[in-house]
Amino acid sequence: MNYKRVIKDLLNDLPPRTIGIIERRFGLLNNKRETLEAIGSSYAITRERVRQIELESASKIKPKLEKNKEIFNHFKSTFASFGGVKKEEDLLNYLGDKNGAYFLLSNLSGFRRIPENSDFHTFWVDKSDSFETAKKVIKTTVNNLKKDKELVTLAKLLKGKNIKKDVFLSYIDISKNIGQDYNGNYGLSNWIEIKPKGIKDKAYLVLKKENKPVHFSSVAKMIESLPISTGSIHTATVHNELIKDKRFVLVGRGLYALAEWGYEPGIIKDIIIKTIKESSLPLSKDEILAKVLDQRFVKENTVALNLQNKDCFLRNSFGKYTIKES
Repeated sequence: MNYKRVIKDLLNDLPPRTIGIIERRFGLLNNKRETLEAIGSSYAITRERVRQIELESASKIKPKLEKNKEIFNHFKSTFASFGGVKKEEDLLNYLGDKNGAYFLLSNLSGFRRIPENSDFHTFWVDKSDSFETAKKVIKTTVNNLKKDKELVTLAKLLKGKNIKKDVFLSYIDISKNIGQDYNGNYGLSNWIEIKPKGIKDKAYLVLKKENKPVHFSSVAKMIESLPISTGSIHTATVHNELIKDKRFVLVGRGLYALAEWGYEPGIIKDIIIKTIKESSLPLSKDEILAKVLDQRFVKENTVALNLQNKDCFLRNSFGKYTIKES
């Protein structure tokens, strides 16, 4: 569709100054939309006068444009393929010649621009019931994600739904409450998998993917390799961030695990004390070793040295250990 030819025909009988104002307001010449103030300043008129000229021109442009069935049907069929609703950025990218398409849509009856708010991105709609349908699909999708509490593929979101993929995507794309991670999976926008904040959240994501303890230097490299990474990461910074966050547990020399995997916080002495307290009977060295080595990646000798702390532990005549009462 040749938007430039259509626009030229619409503007050709307007005064030169009016044409200049419209071209600058909609970025029809250099793809840069200008403000009322900037345009008014160059013409030595007020911003309100610029607005008036824009409105006056629209009253002349719209009747002419309404007669152009080719452009109307072109936009109408485009909206139909997306279920009558499309996020503005995606719509204009799809149509091509973004500013030209925006100008024509703005002057055509039957198409409405809905500005951004707390729940939705800026989008266009061809009729009100299309938006109502989109809202229902979005609400159901959000509720399902809340229920599942995990990232899902597009195929799973579409399962059991009698709706075309392109239409479904157009609907959920206008919502600020639904997002994608860097692998293309879907979740709620406030999940860290969708919008990780800082090094700690990114470290959480890479550890969760690895599903095993990882040295902080390797965590830094993994963060750098993420598609959402913004550059190099200092290993010391990663260590300093993880050690302050309760989601992470230092389980060995530089090794970090996720607390949700069952790892307990604390030093070796703390783990031994907790192990003995959870037992109703004194424990042997081997029993303590087995429990501690489940929690920490350390040498057996390190555990044995901690057991020699007579201020904390007592060894009875059977060679078993209890906690020394303070």
